[in-house]
Amino acid sequence: MSNRQKDTTFLVQGSVLAIASIISRIIGLVYRIPMTNIIGEHGNDYYSCAFEIYSTLLMISSYSLPMAVSKMVSANMASRKRQNAWRVFQGAMIIALVTGTAGCLVVFFKAQALANLFQTPLSYYPLRVLAPTLVIVAVLGVFRGFFQGLGTMIPSAISQILEQIVNAVVSVAAAYILFGYGKRIAETMGGNQHYAEAYGAAGGTLGTSVGAIMGLAFCVFVFILYHKKFKKMVVREQRQRRTVPESYGSIMKILILTIVPILVSTTLYNLVSIVDQGMFKNLAILQGYDSDSVSKWWGIYSGYYSVLTKVPISISTALATSSVPALAAAFALKNHDQVRHRISLSMRFILVIAMPCTVGMIVLAGPIMQLLFPGASDLAASLIRAGGISIIFYSISTLSNAVLQGIDRMRIPIRNAIIALAVNVVSLPISLFVFHLNIYAMTVGNIVFSLVMCILNALSVRKYSGFTPDISKTFLKPAISAVIMGAVVYLIYFVLYKVTGINSICTVIAILAGIISYAVILLQIKGLTESELKSFPKGDLIIRYAKKLHILPAVTE
Repeated sequence: MSNRQKDTTFLVQGSVLAIASIISRIIGLVYRIPMTNIIGEHGNDYYSCAFEIYSTLLMISSYSLPMAVSKMVSANMASRKRQNAWRVFQGAMIIALVTGTAGCLVVFFKAQALANLFQTPLSYYPLRVLAPTLVIVAVLGVFRGFFQGLGTMIPSAISQILEQIVNAVVSVAAAYILFGYGKRIAETMGGNQHYAEAYGAAGGTLGTSVGAIMGLAFCVFVFILYHKKFKKMVVREQRQRRTVPESYGSIMKILILTIVPILVSTTLYNLVSIVDQGMFKNLAILQGYDSDSVSKWWGIYSGYYSVLTKVPISISTALATSSVPALAAAFALKNHDQVRHRISLSMRFILVIAMPCTVGMIVLAGPIMQLLFPGASDLAASLIRAGGISIIFYSISTLSNAVLQGIDRMRIPIRNAIIALAVNVVSLPISLFVFHLNIYAMTVGNIVFSLVMCILNALSVRKYSGFTPDISKTFLKPAISAVIMGAVVYLIYFVLYKVTGINSICTVIAILAGIISYAVILLQIKGLTESELKSFPKGDLIIRYAKKLHILPAVTE
């Protein structure tokens, strides 16, 4: 297989997972609209608080497993050690069951104490519903990591979409049913408590559990179909090479040594959300704000700002996930030029998408909020405008985290995350007590953490891989194209809205115009050349249409 074919396959696999992530996020956005209407801003607070605690326990118990499994399976497959790859899967499954069960028991029996810690006692109900999901997701992660290590993202992508569809349906239905049940409980207890919102939030988390079961069922089905073929390949390999596989003890040791650094760095990287929540709520109440206002602010922040900004970031997360096996395989074969080339492709691919997403989100924050969440507070759009730039920083730092893990520099992201988290912890009280930013302090914290992480990771990637990005092509040209696109989008929306007054139509047309204008400008200023486009998924098709429309310059190199 030629280098170009390998690059195309590598990016196609990343694109498959990225598209699945986008579809999942869109489904997530769609179902959050009716669910938010049902449970309200206080319900969003309880839902997000429970989810942050659950996510933290998930990271500690098993979140690092898929990446560790995919890395080890990919490295063994590249070295033609299929039996070792199979033993990695078996060892990881044992770890998943043990750690997932431990996490489940902690969340279930300590739910009230955890909820009280974050000044959100009623998040106890959705948190207990989430507890069993820790076991399901741990096992599901091992299956996904195994398939990704084999070089295919299809099972992960399809299971992810199925999981989210089921999640959406069950979440809305269960939220509606349990909200009514909680309302009746509140009425019998005087009618002043927010039991309806708490039970509604519990219904929302029930969807997460049922969706995970569906995702797991699909992966098990695919695994059963593939299992016999893989076992035959293992037996054939043994007969041909007569190699002795590594012992289970050795495999488990390597797995743990791989998991722990990824676990610590991933936990620290994502710990910022739960640290911010705990600090913000406690400090805001200490500052004199009443708990009801704090709960409402957090509901707006978590229910609108976080949900929307995570959509473009999910693309970088998906590409980062898919890049680890490819980087690990190239690194295992000591092909350092290929490692640097794939880092470059991944970085270019992410920024070509992250730049316009960031600008578009900032420029159309208000219209997008009105389109997706009619009647939502203006505060949500203001938060997006204030903190939208963090989308770019999170996208870069997410990818660079995966790059460092893929080239066996596991401890570096840990160090960088500790420094970034420390800076963030200092910035939050300053924003609250010195500048009195209330909930806007959260957007400042997001920018500070992601920027520091981004800078430190970039320096580390350069040091340990030798990769230095082309500043003009990687950053400046996508940025220039995105800024011009932002002006076009704003002008089109403003004019159309003055004429029609219909937000939904104006927003959709402005977004479509933005996509077209960005692509045209990027190609015209040679932000992407013809040879580079060939390495992108469906690159030949893009080139053909670009030439027909005369938007690809004649001289491309």
